[in-house]
Amino acid sequence: MNLASLDLNLLVSLDALLQQRSVTRAAAQMGLSQPALSASLARLRRHFDDELLTRVGNEYRLTPLAVQLRELARIALSGVERVFSAQPEFDPASSTREFTLLVSDYVVAVLGDTVARLLAEEAPHTRLRLSTHSPAVVDRAEQALLSADLLFLPPGFLTDLSRRDLYRDQWVCVVAADNPVADVGLTVQDLETLPWVATYHGPTASTPAARQMRMLGIEPQVQVVVENFLTVPALIAGTDRIALLQRRLVDLLPLDIGIRALPCPFDAGPLIESMWWHPVFDDDPEHVYLRDLVVRAADLAAGGWSAGIDQADAGQHEK
Repeated sequence: MNLASLDLNLLVSLDALLQQRSVTRAAAQMGLSQPALSASLARLRRHFDDELLTRVGNEYRLTPLAVQLRELARIALSGVERVFSAQPEFDPASSTREFTLLVSDYVVAVLGDTVARLLAEEAPHTRLRLSTHSPAVVDRAEQALLSADLLFLPPGFLTDLSRRDLYRDQWVCVVAADNPVADVGLTVQDLETLPWVATYHGPTASTPAARQMRMLGIEPQVQVVVENFLTVPALIAGTDRIALLQRRLVDLLPLDIGIRALPCPFDAGPLIESMWWHPVFDDDPEHVYLRDLVVRAADLAAGGWSAGIDQADAGQHEK
């Protein structure tokens, strides 16, 4: 394909059309007239030999090809924007960039406010987008990190990406405050007999502590599965269920939430929270600034919890 013969404006139109699934809304987003965008849609249909958008009743639906193109177009457009906005040096004070972090609600609770505060102070015209990640995002992390800046995840799930460890936390077991085991302490037998609330429970989705527990031969009876951490306390309080949560998150919860945190009756190992990024951005000035800011935020928010991270190792780019 001769790229020189392609109109890059069509990429902008394609992205808007596939995201909005409406010529009217896409035209409003781009500041164009409907006839102008309809003409771009016609060119795109000829290029791909596909309708892309088909009318069903009063709405448009994406064709199977358009579904495939939706994320590819967003990634390609993000790459184009990065290319043409690149500068030899990055000035936070004048930047209008949007930084996107793929995070769990745990990371938002621990780091979100501090990262946002530092950005507001140093780069007041930028925008911070905190997007919740999921097992599906983690499974395609290399592709996702072409359009997002950072992914926050403990080591052990990703390879071939750049990484820096940020701070340490520890795992605790949480039970209802009125659960009898809260007073006598948990045993391994309790872990095998009590019903569980599991986070990210699946073939490729788990927490490091849950993975370690299964490696030790402790098989939990999973009753409820959630893909976030802040909903766990409500699913524990007033029940006989048990769950694993991060100590630091538990410390941020209200005192009267109806749960108790207990030491794990097995060696859960420490939780190391890390940030990951695509190696293509290793030396990008904007990205270097963002990573430095996140490290400073982790030091401020996590305090002593970051102790024990080997900073020589933390700065490595693991391939």
